[in-house]
Amino acid sequence: MDIWQVRPETSADIPAVRRVNLAAFETAAEADLVDALRRDPAARLPGLSYVAEAADGTVAAHALLTRCHVGEASAVALAPCAVLPEWQKRGVGGAVIRALLDAARAAGERTAIVLGHPSYYPRFGFEPASRFGILAPQEWPDEAFMALSLDGSEPPRGTVRYAEAFGIR
Repeated sequence: MDIWQVRPETSADIPAVRRVNLAAFETAAEADLVDALRRDPAARLPGLSYVAEAADGTVAAHALLTRCHVGEASAVALAPCAVLPEWQKRGVGGAVIRALLDAARAAGERTAIVLGHPSYYPRFGFEPASRFGILAPQEWPDEAFMALSLDGSEPPRGTVRYAEAFGIR
């Protein structure tokens, strides 16, 4: 079993985070999105961008939470999450996501949203957002648009508004 050093991203990690996102996805869209979210003061949440390092110090994974809203209530959006291909299916993605969600709880965040694989994100407690009365800003598969109460309270109801960098209206 691999052991991961999971920690908040530092400015020194920015090039490595870009490399992870470029390697993990077919296009540069996610890497560019991370850069755009980093530059957006309305989206950026200090301390809520995490990396996981392999034993050799390689940044193997990255996960990011940014500000979004459910109706008028503040929430966080989990995206993107990326793992270097050579480290996939070894637990590093889960380790970085769990640590990031724990950091969000510690920061007082109440609700997290994710658009992702319906077979992956429920392991962290995510459920279809529609169960809470949370609506996607556009047509997405119900089982892929998920929400998580970070503090055990009932999540707010309403339509999700993402940061401008996501390009979702």
